[in-house]
Amino acid sequence: MAIRKTFSYPYESAWSDADELLLHLDTGTWRTKRPQIDTDKCNYCGLCALYCPPQCMLARGDYFEVNLQYCKGCGICAKECPRGAITMVLEELSGKINAET
Repeated sequence: MAIRKTFSYPYESAWSDADELLLHLDTGTWRTKRPQIDTDKCNYCGLCALYCPPQCMLARGDYFEVNLQYCKGCGICAKECPRGAITMVLEELSGKINAET
């Protein structure tokens, strides 16, 4: 007897391009870290966007930006960035960093 998983959504799979609402779930306030991108180091290779599970990396022409509404703070983008352009900062510190600049 084979056990089959019933998917909740018609397009659910291991990978999604997030055109549907499958992975675009609002993060809310539970994220503890967020990615911070150094646009001077970013060479627009796209690896961060490729590996981002909720697909929340936004292409801005010559660098990527994070859509923080959907970012879960997993840090995969920072781990996969070959140039070290993405660092993970604590959520409470990132507000202070942004306020100072």
